[in-house]
Amino acid sequence: MIGDIAGLIAAVAFVALVGLLAVPLIKLGKVFDAATKSLEEITEHTVPILDESVTTVTSANAQLTKIDTVTTSAAEVSQNISALTGIYSATFGRPLVKVAAFSYGVRKAMRSAVGKVKGDAR
Repeated sequence: MIGDIAGLIAAVAFVALVGLLAVPLIKLGKVFDAATKSLEEITEHTVPILDESVTTVTSANAQLTKIDTVTTSAAEVSQNISALTGIYSATFGRPLVKVAAFSYGVRKAMRSAVGKVKGDAR
């Protein structure tokens, strides 16, 4: 009889222990369910953002390609202008400097000659 009572007490204690441990396990299960739901919602919102970022990066790469073409063209135009400036300088600049120097020399000679003529007349 004492053994039966002891067995009954042990069984009740075991049921109480299982009952006490079941509450935290149930709460832990709810936490896992909420975490799973949150992860699904994050995935639902993240995938469209990733798709948009891929589209944006693709568009940016296309624009960079266009900018590269424009920059290359601008560099070529700059080189062509530099070459034209060199040609203009060689073709017109040097002769104009020579003409200017010659006309300066002629003016100076004429002033000198006119000054001598006026000086003799006095």
